[in-house]
Amino acid sequence: MISFRRLALAGTLAACALVGAGEARAQGKTITVCWAAWDPANALVELSKDFTAKTGITMRFEFVPWPNFADRMLNELNSKGRLCDLMIGDSQWIGGAAENGHYVKLNDFFDKEGIRMADFLPATVEGYATWPKGSQDYWALPAMGDAVGWTYRKDWFSRPEIQAEFKAKHGRDLAAPKTWTELKQVAEFFQNREIDGRRVYGASIYTERGSEGITMGATNALYAFGFQYQDPKKPYAMEGFVNSPEAVAGLEFYKSLFRCCTPPGASNSYMQEGLDAFKSGQVAMQMNFFAFFPGLQKDPNVGGDRIGFFVNPSEKTAGSQLGGQGISVVSYSRNHAESLAYIKWFADPAVQKRWWQLGGYSCHKAVLGDPNFAQTAPFAADFLRAMGQVRDFWQEPSYAQLLQASQRRFHDFVVADRGTAKQTLDLLIQDWTKVFKEDGKL
Repeated sequence: MISFRRLALAGTLAACALVGAGEARAQGKTITVCWAAWDPANALVELSKDFTAKTGITMRFEFVPWPNFADRMLNELNSKGRLCDLMIGDSQWIGGAAENGHYVKLNDFFDKEGIRMADFLPATVEGYATWPKGSQDYWALPAMGDAVGWTYRKDWFSRPEIQAEFKAKHGRDLAAPKTWTELKQVAEFFQNREIDGRRVYGASIYTERGSEGITMGATNALYAFGFQYQDPKKPYAMEGFVNSPEAVAGLEFYKSLFRCCTPPGASNSYMQEGLDAFKSGQVAMQMNFFAFFPGLQKDPNVGGDRIGFFVNPSEKTAGSQLGGQGISVVSYSRNHAESLAYIKWFADPAVQKRWWQLGGYSCHKAVLGDPNFAQTAPFAADFLRAMGQVRDFWQEPSYAQLLQASQRRFHDFVVADRGTAKQTLDLLIQDWTKVFKEDGKL
């Protein structure tokens, strides 16, 4: 998950919430965890009560709504502020935070305390903890696993008359799609259909221009069709990979899905807009991060037996956009010992199991590798599959410039209908090449 997320969840903890400040023990210390204000943060507050009970260290939480999270927290790091002792920062921050000295390197601490990165899902170690990529230099502990998945109106799909009509048209049962081709068939089938006296639409997908939305959406199709960021044998060599025929096909497909099968006015949609469209009964399917699925499962209007989940579809290959974050010790903190004690506690398998039970997404193999994990939630099996096929955007220190370029290029093509997919990806290579040349990497 990248850093500019737009989100204003109803019922989420208030921005900049300060929890537990008045409960500090006279002889104890207080440490502050900085993260975004969303449902998993509520689970972390509950979980951390056990840490305070065990250690006497009081926990304070600085939670900032997603629209302001990156600006607020990156400014804090860049100014060498001491507000945050622990930072749950997006995966894209790892490169810059490591190279600019914002995070404490954790290798010696992990070795001393017997914390093994081999105990965590490899994709989360690579995505949330490691810089440079391919090294064994660790700057975070994987904290909140996440990836893009899908929800669908299981109750609509299961209606006999809808099933019969779909099978007559496509020669197969109406079910959660396994490929992007199937997904588009389903979306077209539901587009402008009347259900329970109301017009509904095929799917809510990411199209937002201002932060990261359309990049987080389009890449799910691009990965599935065969897009690669660079030559695996030659870092930063993008020609023939970013603009390969497979990548062109993926981007064209994403545009066709936007054109055929999204609700009116869906030209600037991201996480919250998708949640709103699904919860209001407007769409048959919704692209969104797994982090929101526990709340949707409990929703009184669309949850329970009404909702189903599926992993991001494949086409030529499998791939899901990585979300989630690691937890890091801020180098400017005056409470390193206490912060490291929290990480040691959080890494314990028993704590990780409770983290999952409360609504957080553990990255620990003790949780994900449990033979009964798939039965612990309706979306658990799909989450596990997604985390086995995740890919992520550039985690370079200059990721913000790289992201701005993809946002502009993808939105211009998909939403504004400018140019061709090949031209779009050619221009994106030019944009990214300029950034890497300025960074001295080309």
